[in-house]
Amino acid sequence: MFEKIREDVSVVFDRDPAARNTFEILTAYPGLHAVMFHRMAHWLWLAGAKWPARMISHIARWLTGIEIHPGAVIGRRFFIDHGMGVVIGETAVIGDDCTLYHGVTLGGTSWQKGKRHPTLANDVVVGAGAKVLGPIEIGSGARIGSNAVVVRSVPENSTVVGVPGRLIERQDDPPDTEHRERIASKMGFDAYGATADAPDPVAHAINCMLDHVHVMEAKMQRMCEAMQEMGFEPGDEELPELGSCEIISTAEELHKMQLEEAQSER
Repeated sequence: MFEKIREDVSVVFDRDPAARNTFEILTAYPGLHAVMFHRMAHWLWLAGAKWPARMISHIARWLTGIEIHPGAVIGRRFFIDHGMGVVIGETAVIGDDCTLYHGVTLGGTSWQKGKRHPTLANDVVVGAGAKVLGPIEIGSGARIGSNAVVVRSVPENSTVVGVPGRLIERQDDPPDTEHRERIASKMGFDAYGATADAPDPVAHAINCMLDHVHVMEAKMQRMCEAMQEMGFEPGDEELPELGSCEIISTAEELHKMQLEEAQSER
């Protein structure tokens, strides 16, 4: 038991740069406290002392804000960073060297008895606020992005983001993005907020739109050139610059409506 506690403390040093010394970790890290309580509750659960195990789990939840059912199986070197709002269900299985952040739920999608919670293989990281639901398997080395909702199994060494969770396909050879940057600069925004290691599905959709606009511009240019060769002048009307279009955000419109309502009430 003391060997596992020593491992749990060393894991905090490895995964949390804010950790300063062992005394601080033992006294001020609720994630470590929750794991220690769970190991005791799980031992009682396996021994048949169900009610004492549930009471220990209940006390741990009250002290740490982390709810781990005593029936859950947790491997070695498990780390919960921050921890508030973490929920781990009865039939959840967590492998070695896994990391969970605050607000994570390893929950079920059925009221039927039996296996109804996810299984995490070794070296899995689940970001803050993510929900992993159902008797699914998360492969070794997988990464679950913050606030993702995962209801399907995830292969090993992959990344899932979004709602519902979607696998990110990594490309060894990045596409030519010069035309994207040109069109995006005209429109007055940057669609590259996500890095290549953690792409954003919204940014990907915007990039596809920019690619489509680029292809349409090229086709229109060729059509105009063909029409000029046949003696037809398509006209010299100039299209408005994209950068000159005013874009009013939803928040600004809502604020304006609230001001108008307040003035009308007066």
